[in-house]
Amino acid sequence: MRAYLPALPPHIIERAVKAAFLEDLGEAGDITSQATIGPDAKAVATINARGVGVICGLECAIAAFSLIGPGLDTTRFVADGSVVAAGEAILEVRGNARNLLAAERTALNFLTHLSGIATLTRDFVLETKGTNAHICCTRKTTPGLRALEKYAVRCGGGHNHRFGLNDAILIKDNHIAVAGGVSAAIAAARAFAGHLVAIEVEVDTLDQLQDALDAGVAAILLDNMDQDTLARAVAITAGRSKLEASGNVTLERVAAIARTGVDYISTSRITSASVPLDLGLDISID
Repeated sequence: MRAYLPALPPHIIERAVKAAFLEDLGEAGDITSQATIGPDAKAVATINARGVGVICGLECAIAAFSLIGPGLDTTRFVADGSVVAAGEAILEVRGNARNLLAAERTALNFLTHLSGIATLTRDFVLETKGTNAHICCTRKTTPGLRALEKYAVRCGGGHNHRFGLNDAILIKDNHIAVAGGVSAAIAAARAFAGHLVAIEVEVDTLDQLQDALDAGVAAILLDNMDQDTLARAVAITAGRSKLEASGNVTLERVAAIARTGVDYISTSRITSASVPLDLGLDISID
């Protein structure tokens, strides 16, 4: 089946860029450019990769150069999800020099941050090659940037877990403790949820796994289990439920986790521990 490329809704991009401008430009705008550059000065700039990585965030960068004011044209040389080499041109911007420089940092902040997430996600995905495991993100995202960061995960070849507390039920250990056990929590969730709301339960032990399987839940999160226990969980489940491994998922360990046969591997590292991709804007006078 064809897998369509991910896309971000324009209103999400515009909201994020405008919030970044409010933070960076304040009430007076870019006073350095106003002080040193004439209002009609023109320039050409190219954003170049300074290292190997996966590009993500081009629409945010283009929106920054568009929303900053009139007089800027952009030309993209790659698409989000592209793997680029050091020295490769990503985006060209030409036109009003003041506006170009005022939007530079906002555009680069989005590009470097989201490209870093996409790049690290791809590293995790490549480690699981040859298995059926899918790499997923979590809700551990930068406040205000969740939609963008989850988009970056998809650009890197990963999958999205739930976007928030409101779009799926994930019964975790604290819910189980208060509800009185795995079976009780699942029963209560079923009584509450509509027929389109997914239910997943987190388990710490194989006994809890059996309770979840007896309850017929469709997805089970195996929390902080070692590889041997994960493999036993896969054997016990025998395809009756989708299994997700989570907890202490590192780049060094993810291949071994994938080989246990779990369906999904979720990790916060791809959104919270990624290193921004090194990109730079080189400017010339037009």
